[in-house]
Amino acid sequence: MSHTAPGRTTAAPAVLTGLRVAASLTVLALLFQFVTAGGFVGQPGGEAAEGLHATGAIVLHVVAGLTVIAAAVLWRAGAALWPTVLAAVVFALTFVQAYVGSHGPLSVHIPGAMVLTIGAVVVAAWSFAPSAR
Repeated sequence: MSHTAPGRTTAAPAVLTGLRVAASLTVLALLFQFVTAGGFVGQPGGEAAEGLHATGAIVLHVVAGLTVIAAAVLWRAGAALWPTVLAAVVFALTFVQAYVGSHGPLSVHIPGAMVLTIGAVVVAAWSFAPSAR
């Protein structure tokens, strides 16, 4: 590791690349969730889309968890803490979303999806910003 400023270090490029990939996949998984939700909400015979949506939720949990891990490694190497915290909040909310999607009203599930998307996009955008290095 090389020092860029007192108390700040440059993380391994592989870790930053891992964060970028995981954060981007999180955003793509959310996009997939939006597309599959549109295939079964209010549509007769939407069981196939509902199955894809459920599978997409599992993928979302995994990639959001990987985003937290990569962000935490970067934080330990000297990057900002807030992206790790936000990534962890997004990860936790994916489970809340899954529960609400199965047991709660869409009036809660849909705004929750917007909150998840905003958080995931912010983390992904930060990972490509110069301050992430």
